[in-house]
Amino acid sequence: MTDDRLLATCWTTAGDVVGLRGDEQSPIPIAERVQATAAAGFRGIGLLHADLMPALDQYGVRGLRTLLDDHGIIDLELEAITDWWTTGPARQRSDRVRRDLLTAAEALGAHHIKIHPDVTDSPWDQDRWVTEFGALAAEAATAGTRIGLEFLPWSNIKTVHDGLKLVQDADSPAGGLVIDVWHTERARTPPANLAAVPLRYIVGVELNDADAEPIGTLFEDTIYRRRLCGEGAFDLAGIIAALRTAGWHGPWGVEIISEQHRQTPLREAVAAAYRTARATLDSRSTS
Repeated sequence: MTDDRLLATCWTTAGDVVGLRGDEQSPIPIAERVQATAAAGFRGIGLLHADLMPALDQYGVRGLRTLLDDHGIIDLELEAITDWWTTGPARQRSDRVRRDLLTAAEALGAHHIKIHPDVTDSPWDQDRWVTEFGALAAEAATAGTRIGLEFLPWSNIKTVHDGLKLVQDADSPAGGLVIDVWHTERARTPPANLAAVPLRYIVGVELNDADAEPIGTLFEDTIYRRRLCGEGAFDLAGIIAALRTAGWHGPWGVEIISEQHRQTPLREAVAAAYRTARATLDSRSTS
């Protein structure tokens, strides 16, 4: 039980940056992001590799952990490892990020590390992926953290059911899923199906909202047009109820990614993300 703590995922506090522009590093100093996160009421924060490494260069492990502790930040999410299943130069780059994130997770006490599937949706070998996922989960366990696979409806692992098969076959206590409600809703997964996901395989949950139908590609819709909780068409009440039935009580990630959010001043944007997510969760607690 974590008492419904909220975690601001990396993009929620990153400001005017989006991966499509070729540079994922936030233009906002890490201290300002942590301060805004805590001031809004969040008890957790997410950091992308592109932001984590400069923060460690600036503060060191002890200094960064002190910054988080001084602002009451308990839960830390790190992301993201890609290409963890492949070979060649892409795997070499992936392994460098993997080492950085696992080392930092152990030193900082990260709640989990997020990993992604193959967004090219190429043919893939289930047995190889199970083996690679299991190996990565074993490394996470050694580092005292967990890895969470975030399934994506435009990738080779499109649904919670696809992701669950992979993590169940790997069967590692340190490996599971990050369930982003945007992805379950866009994949047309009934909220009630989430209630059947074994709690041991849920590493993280991310809340947000959106319009009933996507505009443009799914990827364009997810990075340009997410909405604050309660301001879209998602069945958040049903999703939260289902996840609580599964046994999840947090930390609940809040991942708001949109052009409007990026253009809103940091403290105002983060406060709105917290306020709407908290109201949504609290309404489910009292209904």
